[in-house]
This record gives sequence, structure tokens and C-alpha cells, in this order.
Amino acid sequence: MKLDFIPLDKLSVSKANMRYARKAPDVSDILPTVRKRGVIQPVIVRANCAPDAFEIIAGSRRFHAALIVAAERRATGEDDGETALLPCAILDEGDDADAVEASLIENMARLDPDEVTQWETFTRLVKEGRKLDDIAMTFGLPELTIKRVLALGNLLPRIRQMYAREEIDRATARHLTLASKSQQKAWLALADDPDTYVPTGHQLKAWLLGGQSIGAKYALFDVEASGLATIADLFGDDCYFADGEAFWTAQNAAIEARREAYLDEGWADVVIVPPSDHFSTWEYEKAGKRKGGRVYVDVRANGEVTFHEGYVSRKEADRIAKSQAIGSGQKIARPEITSTMQTYIDLHRHAAVRASFLGSPGVALRLMVAHAIVGSHLWSIRPEPQTSRNEDVRDSLDNAPAEAVFDERRRAVLAMLGFAAEEPTVIGGSGDAAWEARDSRQGVSGLFHRLVELPDAVIMEIVTIVMGEALASGSAAVEAVGLHVGVDMTRWWSADEAFFGILRDRDVLLHIVAEVAGQNVADANRGEKTKTLKQIVRDHLDGTNGRTKRDQWVPRWMTFPPAAYTSRGGVGTVAAHAIAQADRPIDRTAPGDDEPDPTTPGAALGLPVEGQAMPPCDEEDGADRLAA
Repeated sequence: MKLDFIPLDKLSVSKANMRYARKAPDVSDILPTVRKRGVIQPVIVRANCAPDAFEIIAGSRRFHAALIVAAERRATGEDDGETALLPCAILDEGDDADAVEASLIENMARLDPDEVTQWETFTRLVKEGRKLDDIAMTFGLPELTIKRVLALGNLLPRIRQMYAREEIDRATARHLTLASKSQQKAWLALADDPDTYVPTGHQLKAWLLGGQSIGAKYALFDVEASGLATIADLFGDDCYFADGEAFWTAQNAAIEARREAYLDEGWADVVIVPPSDHFSTWEYEKAGKRKGGRVYVDVRANGEVTFHEGYVSRKEADRIAKSQAIGSGQKIARPEITSTMQTYIDLHRHAAVRASFLGSPGVALRLMVAHAIVGSHLWSIRPEPQTSRNEDVRDSLDNAPAEAVFDERRRAVLAMLGFAAEEPTVIGGSGDAAWEARDSRQGVSGLFHRLVELPDAVIMEIVTIVMGEALASGSAAVEAVGLHVGVDMTRWWSADEAFFGILRDRDVLLHIVAEVAGQNVADANRGEKTKTLKQIVRDHLDGTNGRTKRDQWVPRWMTFPPAAYTSRGGVGTVAAHAIAQADRPIDRTAPGDDEPDPTTPGAALGLPVEGQAMPPCDEEDGADRLAA
């Protein structure tokens, strides 16, 4: 390079400069220094096509700062000629790629460029014929970093701009590289709609992959040999299975093969812990293969599988310790029965118990309630979370009369069962500390004994709370029950600020105005803004501003049965009501004199009852039935 001082009016910013733009860059951070010391470090330039003109390859910000200082000094009469000169390092004749490299290398040592700017520069280098390894070597960056930056080319220009403006984070941009162009357009449509949830981060990954994002790294089988389709993000970091069901088919087969291998090695048992449960090492103790240790296979919903070798429950560990203390130095006695015999005994006792309480529905009901509250490896019941991303909606529900009544009754049930008063729900394993310290079966057993002591009326009260907590919001079940018990929403709801805040549809507002104020008022205000229409509705509901008070009004969507205001559709309660109506049984005529009384136990199921002939059977089978 050749060093020289070049007049400012002979310089311009090259298009090869990384910071080339029509808008002048921000130089506020370096302007004080340039005012005091001038430009100390030369900018990099090359000859331009115009005579004695040069274009700046690197140093655009110093150039613009120098222009500002020169203009200030001319305005104050302090221009001594030197401020109009800029120290420059003149490049030899070369190709554009050399200029682009010089620009990026020089600028990366100063104001860190964002990844989108790096992508633009690296892309130009690739178009100029640079190889990835050459670019990586030139800038001292790993080749994978270069690939990640170039991967942004798969994004739509608008998404790249959002990333450059920091409107979306790196995780969101990274997951969007998984998306097709049509998926990216669909995501942008969600981002443009202020009333729609826009998935970002890990939620975006689940949205793109249909709810299940299972990494290929968790596969216990040979992914390539399986032939299963996978999707990799263009950053080259992660790879996911396109078909979750196909993955689990292959994964479960691999788990079963590993299980058989463990059993062949002599382990006492191999227990599969499903995704709904969790293996907590602090609830178990280590035990070798010879001491009856088991292998616990912890399967997670994301596909990850962990094999915990050599564990027994604390109870078993205590029993083993006592046995060792009694017979120190002696060989542990062989169990009285084998595991197969134990299974045989358990299954027959199980069959006998469930057959025996067929005539004791009260016992079955209490057992069901205990399972619903505590849970077990066969029962997984979660309370309705009642969540919303809108804070006003959450506040509205917290202050709802219906919620207050339900919560008061819930507190009474918590106290009756001996649960802590601060427990948010009755169901969901919210038992006291003594029950939480035991396994789920003992928890159910302990609660069952408590429920047996309570009268039927109290049990039915508990049932209403348990079922209320587990009733899914927005479901057809809500519609079916609401119609059956005859819910009157005017008792439980009145329009609040949250309702008006999220009510935005103009056509719907006109229908509501017609409902509360009359069709003439709605027609007269058809051209008004939504804010005015809302105020009219408020005035009529409150009886203020000279409006006639309208009592006990509920929008059509919230009544039982619900209805829509327009023919556009999209009303969830109406759709759920349609499902509930479709599920209603067909009306049947009353039973005749020759039919059994449906209130007789077993008659409702079509089973034999007293006074009826039994179905044909052979002699031996008939004797067994009569004996039963």
C-alpha cells in the first residue's frame, strides 16, 4: 500500500465497503476524538474511475466524521486546509473480493457488525469465487461460523431485516432456517396480526415441527439405516425427526431390545419410566446386580432416554439393610416366591377385588376420587391451568364471582382432607408432606382410608371440586354440562373493562349496540368509530349519560346455548356446542312391561337379573354362574 493525504472532496464511499449505505452512519462515538485529534488512522482507499478520485473501502465512519468537522470549521472560519485532508492507505490494483475482505477485516476490529451485515459481505465474497475455507482462514473464524452466517440466506429478506433490527432473537432466526418459504410467510402473517400469538424461540420449533421436536441425537437406533426423514437447521447445529410417531416406533423397539439385553445380563428387572412420570434418583438407592438392583429406563417426551443401572426403592434398601444387619456375613436368603409367582398372585387378587366392589359403588367412587386427587402410574389428571397471555383477561377471571364461589368451596375441601390451605388445587398430587413422601400407590391408599370415613354427601361435594378443577376450558364438556344444569350467565358475569378492551370487531359491535340499545340506535351510529360504539354499550349497561339501563345482558357467545353474531364462523363456544349436541344419545322409548327395570343393578348393561332366564350355556358353565 501507498500512504498519502487526499482531499475530502476527492473521496467517496465504495459500494464494496461493508458499511455502504445511502444514510450516513452514526459517528457520535468517534466525533469528539476527530474534533480534537483529527483522523489518526488512515482509511483504506483505491483509485476510482474519475481522475484523481478515490473510493473508500474501509473507514466510512472516519470519513463522515471528518466531513462534519470540516464543515464546522468552515462555518467558524477556522479552516486551515489540513482539516480538508484525510490520511489514506491506497490499495494496489486488485479485484473486488480483495476490497470486500479489506473492508470486513478492518471493520470487524471496530464496530462489531451484526450477523445480517456479515451475511451480506460473506455472500458477496462467495459470489466473487471465495471458498468457505478461504473466508474462514482470512477472518480467523471457524468454518462452521461462516456456514451459520450464510445460512441466513434461506430466510426471507423481511425476516433478515427483523433480525438485523433485533426485533427477533438469534434462537428465533435459527429455528426459522428450518422453515420452508411458505412456513416463513405464514409466520410473518402471524407477526403482522396483533391479536394472534406469534411463536418464537423453542415454541417456534414446536410450531414448525407439528408440536414434537425430537432431536436425532436422542435416537437409540441407527438413524441413517432407519430411513426416517430428518430436518436440519441450516446453522448445522440440530437435526430433528419429521415424523414423531415413526420415531417412537423405532425408539420403543430399541428400548425393548436394550431391556431384553439387561435381563439377559442378570438384572432383577428393567422398569420403563414413561414420559408422564420422572425418575428421581433421590427416591432410590444404589444396589448391585446381586442385591436385586433394577435398571430404570427414564423416557422423556423429547425422545431422550436415560438408563439408570442398579437402583432399588428406599423401602427395599431399608429391608436389605435390616437383613444384612441381622445376618451379618451371611448370604441373603432366597425369596420365598419368584417374581413370576408374585405377578400371578397380584393379578388374581386384583381380579377378585375389582369383582367384589361391583356391588359397592360407594367404595369405587371413593377410590376413584383418591386416584383423581393423588394420581398413580395409571392416572394422570391435571387441573385446568386457566391461563391467558393477556394480563387484563387474567385479572378479570381473578375477580369473577364464579371463581370466588368455587375457590371458597375448594378451600373447604382442602381443609376437610387435611391439605395445606395455600395449595392452589385439590388435584394434581397436592397432598400433605406425609403423603408426598410416599409413592403414588400408598398416597392413594392413605387418601382412600380418609374418604371411607366421610359420608356420601361430603364425597359428592369433593367430587364437584375435583371435576371442576379438571374440566377443560373451551371443551364440548363445558357446553354439555352447562346445558344440562341450566347455567344462567347473568348470575356469574357482567361486562368489564377487559371485555371491552378485547372487543374490536366493528360488525359485531353494531350487533351488540342493536341488542342493548335497539336497532334504531345501531343504524344511527353505523358510521361511528368502535370507541364510540363501545361507549354507547357501556352507557346502556350502566344507565349513564341519559341512556336507558339495560339489565342482565350477556353476549350471545357466552350464553347457554351460545350463538354467533355473524355468519363468518370462528366462534369456539358455538363449535364446541355443536360437538356436544352431536354427542347427545338418541331418545329411546320407556321400557315395556316385559323389560327389566333399568334401575336394577346390571340391567342397564344388559346383564342377567333376577327373574330372567340366563343366556344359553353348557351344563358346567351354568353351574358356575349359579354358584356365583
